[in-house]
Amino acid sequence: MDMNNLVHMANKIGVFFEAMPDHNDALRDIVDHLHKFWEPRMRRQLLAYLDSENGKDLLPIVVEAIHTHRNQLSQKNQSI
Repeated sequence: MDMNNLVHMANKIGVFFEAMPDHNDALRDIVDHLHKFWEPRMRRQLLAYLDSENGKDLLPIVVEAIHTHRNQLSQKNQSI
């Protein structure tokens, strides 16, 4: 999938959850959403992009969510 599209979608998810009153819940919910609704290939691409580009073009909350909950995001079909 096109990396620009993945970044755009991840940022839209980040904007939605950033409005939550509890920051830690927002971080967890961002990763939960990515885990539930993105196929593994898309998640792997996003993780590789984060590693290679240091989160360039991703919102800070998305980068923080992935760094904080990376292990859960890497899991296959388990609930977070």
